[in-house]
Amino acid sequence: MTFAADSGDAPARPNWALELSGVSRRFGGLWAVNTVNLNVAAGSTHAIIGPNGAGKTTLFALVSGELPLSAGSIRMFGYDISGWSATRRAGSGMGRTYQITNVFTGLTLAENVLLALRGTRPAKYAFLRSSAASPKEAVELDGLLASCGLSRYRDERVGALSYGVQRQLELALALAGRPRILLLDEPAAGLSPAERTPMADMIRNLPDDLTVLLIEHDMELALGLADRVTCLHYGEVLTEGTSDEIRADVRVQEVYLGTAGRDA
Repeated sequence: MTFAADSGDAPARPNWALELSGVSRRFGGLWAVNTVNLNVAAGSTHAIIGPNGAGKTTLFALVSGELPLSAGSIRMFGYDISGWSATRRAGSGMGRTYQITNVFTGLTLAENVLLALRGTRPAKYAFLRSSAASPKEAVELDGLLASCGLSRYRDERVGALSYGVQRQLELALALAGRPRILLLDEPAAGLSPAERTPMADMIRNLPDDLTVLLIEHDMELALGLADRVTCLHYGEVLTEGTSDEIRADVRVQEVYLGTAGRDA
Protein backbone atom coordinates (compact mmCIF):
# COMPACT_ATOMS: atom_id res chain seq x y z
CA MET A 1 0.00 0.00 0.00
CA THR A 2 1.30 3.45 -0.90
CA PHE A 3 0.12 6.93 -0.05
CA ALA A 4 -0.01 9.72 -2.57
CA ALA A 5 0.13 12.63 -0.15
CA ASP A 6 -1.27 15.84 -1.64
CA SER A 7 1.45 18.07 -0.22
CA GLY A 8 4.28 15.56 0.14
CA ASP A 9 4.09 15.79 3.92
CA ALA A 10 5.63 12.91 5.85
CA PRO A 11 3.71 11.09 8.58
CA ALA A 12 3.95 13.04 11.81
CA ARG A 13 3.08 10.17 14.18
CA PRO A 14 2.99 6.87 12.28
CA ASN A 15 2.23 4.95 15.51
CA TRP A 16 -1.31 6.31 15.20
CA ALA A 17 -3.29 4.53 12.50
CA LEU A 18 -6.04 7.15 12.74
CA GLU A 19 -6.08 10.64 14.23
CA LEU A 20 -9.38 12.50 14.37
CA SER A 21 -9.13 16.14 15.38
CA GLY A 22 -12.28 18.20 15.92
CA VAL A 23 -14.21 15.96 13.52
CA SER A 24 -17.74 17.29 13.04
CA ARG A 25 -20.70 16.75 10.75
CA ARG A 26 -23.75 18.97 10.53
CA PHE A 27 -27.13 18.15 8.98
CA GLY A 28 -29.04 21.41 8.80
CA GLY A 29 -29.18 22.70 12.36
CA LEU A 30 -28.17 19.36 13.91
CA TRP A 31 -24.59 18.45 14.76
CA ALA A 32 -24.70 14.65 14.36
CA VAL A 33 -20.98 14.51 15.24
CA ASN A 34 -19.52 17.39 17.19
CA THR A 35 -15.79 18.04 17.72
CA VAL A 36 -14.71 14.43 18.13
CA ASN A 37 -11.05 13.89 18.97
CA LEU A 38 -9.89 10.30 18.70
CA ASN A 39 -6.54 8.53 18.29
CA VAL A 40 -6.44 4.86 17.27
CA ALA A 41 -3.12 3.07 17.80
CA ALA A 42 -1.71 1.04 14.93
CA GLY A 43 -2.41 -2.67 15.37
CA SER A 44 -5.05 -2.11 18.06
CA THR A 45 -8.76 -2.91 18.23
CA HIS A 46 -10.73 0.20 19.17
CA ALA A 47 -14.49 0.06 19.81
CA ILE A 48 -17.02 2.88 19.45
CA ILE A 49 -20.09 2.42 21.63
CA GLY A 50 -23.03 4.61 22.56
CA PRO A 51 -26.83 4.70 22.62
CA ASN A 52 -29.09 5.14 19.62
CA GLY A 53 -28.48 8.49 17.97
CA ALA A 54 -25.01 8.88 19.44
CA GLY A 55 -23.49 9.50 16.00
CA LYS A 56 -21.51 6.28 15.63
CA THR A 57 -22.53 5.40 12.07
CA THR A 58 -22.12 9.01 10.96
CA LEU A 59 -18.63 9.01 12.45
CA PHE A 60 -17.80 5.84 10.50
CA ALA A 61 -19.05 7.44 7.29
CA LEU A 62 -16.77 10.42 7.93
CA VAL A 63 -13.75 8.18 8.56
CA SER A 64 -14.42 6.08 5.43
CA GLY A 65 -15.01 9.16 3.26
CA GLU A 66 -18.64 8.42 2.45
CA LEU A 67 -19.62 11.74 4.03
CA PRO A 68 -17.59 14.97 3.88
CA LEU A 69 -16.50 16.71 7.05
CA SER A 70 -18.23 19.88 8.19
CA ALA A 71 -15.18 20.66 10.33
CA GLY A 72 -12.03 19.03 11.63
CA SER A 73 -9.44 16.72 10.08
CA ILE A 74 -8.60 13.02 9.74
CA ARG A 75 -5.12 11.59 9.42
CA MET A 76 -4.30 8.02 8.39
CA PHE A 77 -0.84 6.81 9.37
CA GLY A 78 0.19 10.45 9.60
CA TYR A 79 -1.20 11.62 6.26
CA ASP A 80 -4.08 14.10 6.10
CA ILE A 81 -6.88 12.27 4.24
CA SER A 82 -9.64 14.76 5.11
CA GLY A 83 -10.33 15.60 1.47
CA TRP A 84 -9.82 12.12 0.05
CA SER A 85 -12.68 10.21 -1.54
CA ALA A 86 -13.88 6.88 -0.16
CA THR A 87 -12.34 5.16 -3.20
CA ARG A 88 -8.95 6.71 -2.56
CA ARG A 89 -9.05 5.77 1.11
CA ALA A 90 -9.95 2.20 0.21
CA GLY A 91 -7.08 2.08 -2.27
CA SER A 92 -4.73 3.31 0.44
CA GLY A 93 -5.57 0.50 2.85
CA MET A 94 -8.93 1.25 4.49
CA GLY A 95 -11.53 -1.53 4.41
CA ARG A 96 -15.08 -1.51 5.70
CA THR A 97 -18.05 -3.77 6.40
CA TYR A 98 -21.66 -2.66 6.86
CA GLN A 99 -24.59 -3.48 9.12
CA ILE A 100 -26.49 -5.02 6.20
CA THR A 101 -24.85 -8.01 4.53
CA ASN A 102 -24.09 -7.47 0.83
CA VAL A 103 -22.91 -10.68 -0.87
CA PHE A 104 -23.70 -12.57 -4.10
CA THR A 105 -26.14 -15.19 -2.86
CA GLY A 106 -26.31 -17.02 -6.22
CA LEU A 107 -22.57 -17.71 -6.26
CA THR A 108 -20.55 -20.08 -4.14
CA LEU A 109 -18.61 -18.81 -1.18
CA ALA A 110 -15.33 -19.36 -3.05
CA GLU A 111 -16.62 -17.44 -6.07
CA ASN A 112 -17.54 -14.49 -3.84
CA VAL A 113 -14.06 -14.37 -2.36
CA LEU A 114 -12.40 -14.81 -5.75
CA LEU A 115 -14.29 -11.78 -7.08
CA ALA A 116 -13.15 -9.78 -4.06
CA LEU A 117 -9.53 -10.82 -4.63
CA ARG A 118 -9.72 -9.89 -8.31
CA GLY A 119 -11.32 -6.56 -7.46
CA THR A 120 -8.04 -5.44 -5.89
CA ARG A 121 -5.96 -6.29 -8.98
CA PRO A 122 -5.01 -4.00 -11.90
CA ALA A 123 -6.89 -6.33 -14.29
CA LYS A 124 -10.16 -6.12 -12.35
CA TYR A 125 -12.06 -4.86 -15.41
CA ALA A 126 -11.00 -7.80 -17.60
CA PHE A 127 -14.47 -9.35 -17.76
CA LEU A 128 -13.52 -12.05 -20.28
CA ARG A 129 -11.19 -13.81 -17.87
CA SER A 130 -11.91 -17.40 -16.88
CA SER A 131 -14.14 -17.81 -13.83
CA ALA A 132 -11.73 -20.46 -12.56
CA ALA A 133 -9.04 -19.38 -10.14
CA SER A 134 -5.46 -19.32 -11.41
CA PRO A 135 -2.93 -21.38 -9.41
CA LYS A 136 -1.77 -18.21 -7.62
CA GLU A 137 -5.35 -17.13 -6.92
CA ALA A 138 -6.22 -20.61 -5.65
CA VAL A 139 -3.43 -20.51 -3.08
CA GLU A 140 -4.50 -17.04 -1.91
CA LEU A 141 -8.17 -18.05 -1.86
CA ASP A 142 -7.58 -21.22 0.14
CA GLY A 143 -5.39 -19.37 2.62
CA LEU A 144 -8.00 -16.68 3.20
CA LEU A 145 -10.81 -19.22 3.65
CA ALA A 146 -8.72 -21.21 6.10
CA SER A 147 -7.76 -18.16 8.16
CA CYS A 148 -11.42 -17.15 8.36
CA GLY A 149 -12.68 -20.64 9.25
CA LEU A 150 -14.74 -20.87 6.07
CA SER A 151 -13.00 -23.69 4.18
CA ARG A 152 -15.82 -26.21 4.76
CA TYR A 153 -18.31 -23.90 3.01
CA ARG A 154 -16.03 -23.35 0.01
CA ASP A 155 -18.28 -24.77 -2.71
CA GLU A 156 -21.68 -24.04 -1.17
CA ARG A 157 -24.06 -21.45 -2.57
CA VAL A 158 -24.06 -18.44 -0.31
CA GLY A 159 -27.86 -18.20 -0.41
CA ALA A 160 -28.07 -21.61 1.28
CA LEU A 161 -25.72 -20.64 4.11
CA SER A 162 -26.81 -19.34 7.49
CA TYR A 163 -26.86 -15.61 8.11
CA GLY A 164 -24.00 -16.03 10.56
CA VAL A 165 -21.76 -17.59 7.91
CA GLN A 166 -22.76 -14.85 5.46
CA ARG A 167 -21.62 -12.25 7.99
CA GLN A 168 -18.30 -14.08 8.34
CA LEU A 169 -18.02 -14.13 4.55
CA GLU A 170 -18.50 -10.37 4.42
CA LEU A 171 -15.57 -9.96 6.78
CA ALA A 172 -13.49 -12.27 4.58
CA LEU A 173 -14.38 -10.15 1.54
CA ALA A 174 -13.12 -7.04 3.33
CA LEU A 175 -9.88 -8.85 4.21
CA ALA A 176 -9.38 -9.80 0.55
CA GLY A 177 -8.46 -6.18 -0.10
CA ARG A 178 -5.50 -6.48 2.31
CA PRO A 179 -6.52 -3.46 4.42
CA ARG A 180 -4.27 -1.88 7.02
CA ILE A 181 -7.30 -0.36 8.77
CA LEU A 182 -10.61 -2.24 8.96
CA LEU A 183 -13.87 -0.54 9.94
CA LEU A 184 -16.43 -3.05 11.25
CA ASP A 185 -19.96 -1.66 11.47
CA GLU A 186 -21.84 -3.88 13.94
CA PRO A 187 -20.29 -7.20 12.81
CA ALA A 188 -22.61 -9.19 15.10
CA ALA A 189 -25.81 -7.43 13.96
CA GLY A 190 -28.65 -9.93 13.52
CA LEU A 191 -26.63 -12.86 14.84
CA SER A 192 -27.92 -15.30 17.43
CA PRO A 193 -25.92 -15.74 20.65
CA ALA A 194 -24.47 -18.98 19.23
CA GLU A 195 -23.43 -17.24 16.00
CA ARG A 196 -21.69 -14.41 17.81
CA THR A 197 -18.98 -16.69 19.21
CA PRO A 198 -17.39 -17.63 15.84
CA MET A 199 -17.65 -13.99 14.71
CA ALA A 200 -15.88 -12.80 17.87
CA ASP A 201 -13.21 -15.49 17.41
CA MET A 202 -12.70 -14.41 13.82
CA ILE A 203 -12.15 -10.81 14.89
CA ARG A 204 -9.77 -11.84 17.68
CA ASN A 205 -7.72 -13.87 15.20
CA LEU A 206 -7.23 -11.02 12.73
CA PRO A 207 -3.57 -10.22 11.93
CA ASP A 208 -1.75 -8.42 14.74
CA ASP A 209 -0.68 -5.59 12.44
CA LEU A 210 -4.25 -4.87 11.31
CA THR A 211 -5.91 -1.89 12.99
CA VAL A 212 -9.60 -2.47 13.74
CA LEU A 213 -12.17 0.21 14.51
CA LEU A 214 -15.57 -1.25 15.29
CA ILE A 215 -19.09 -0.24 16.21
CA GLU A 216 -21.03 -2.89 18.08
CA HIS A 217 -24.56 -2.97 19.47
CA ASP A 218 -23.64 -5.72 21.94
CA MET A 219 -21.65 -3.76 24.51
CA GLU A 220 -20.23 -6.82 26.24
CA LEU A 221 -19.02 -8.21 22.92
CA ALA A 222 -17.38 -4.89 22.08
CA LEU A 223 -15.73 -4.65 25.50
CA GLY A 224 -14.47 -8.22 25.15
CA LEU A 225 -12.76 -7.45 21.85
CA ALA A 226 -11.36 -3.97 22.28
CA ASP A 227 -8.05 -2.66 23.59
CA ARG A 228 -9.61 0.81 23.94
CA VAL A 229 -13.22 1.95 23.96
CA THR A 230 -14.75 5.34 23.17
CA CYS A 231 -18.31 6.08 24.23
CA LEU A 232 -20.25 8.65 22.18
CA HIS A 233 -23.35 10.46 23.38
CA TYR A 234 -25.26 13.04 21.32
CA GLY A 235 -22.42 13.17 18.81
CA GLU A 236 -19.71 13.94 21.35
CA VAL A 237 -17.13 11.85 23.18
CA LEU A 238 -18.53 11.05 26.61
CA THR A 239 -15.49 9.12 27.80
CA GLU A 240 -12.69 6.81 26.67
CA GLY A 241 -10.70 4.09 28.39
CA THR A 242 -9.99 0.40 28.72
CA SER A 243 -12.83 -2.09 28.78
CA ASP A 244 -12.64 -2.33 32.58
CA GLU A 245 -12.69 1.44 32.94
CA ILE A 246 -15.72 1.72 30.65
CA ARG A 247 -17.59 -1.00 32.56
CA ALA A 248 -17.03 0.88 35.81
CA ASP A 249 -17.87 4.34 34.44
CA VAL A 250 -21.08 5.68 36.00
CA ARG A 251 -21.75 7.95 33.03
CA VAL A 252 -21.67 5.01 30.62
CA GLN A 253 -24.02 3.05 32.89
CA GLU A 254 -26.44 5.98 32.92
CA VAL A 255 -26.30 6.32 29.12
CA TYR A 256 -27.08 2.63 28.54
CA LEU A 257 -29.41 1.97 31.44
CA GLY A 258 -31.00 5.38 31.91
CA THR A 259 -33.37 7.40 29.75
CA ALA A 260 -31.12 7.16 26.67
CA GLY A 261 -31.77 3.42 26.36
CA ARG A 262 -29.68 0.88 24.51
CA ASP A 263 -28.34 1.17 20.99
CA ALA A 264 -30.46 -0.15 18.16
